[in-house]
Amino acid sequence: MILYNVTVNIDAALEQDWLRWMKAEHIPAVMATGLPVSSKVLRLLTELDNGGVTYTVQYFFNTLEDYEIYQNEFSPALQKEHHDRYRDRYVSFRTLLEDA
Repeated sequence: MILYNVTVNIDAALEQDWLRWMKAEHIPAVMATGLPVSSKVLRLLTELDNGGVTYTVQYFFNTLEDYEIYQNEFSPALQKEHHDRYRDRYVSFRTLLEDA
């Protein structure tokens, strides 16, 4: 199992808008590609006071090949949509993990 983890710190003023949009539009669009088999959204509880709120969005893929197809064919447009909507109001980083 491959875990694609996206950690996002969103401006606190936009937290509820971001969370609604992620759950109603972005995550369903990612899942509609048919490549991830499941997803989760988790809120970081040990937050530093930096004006933002941190979430991790996790997508689970059966194989590395499925993840690579997602990255090559779908991810750029989906990331651009997120970036355009929340420009300068978030920071993010991505990690890729493998079930041991």
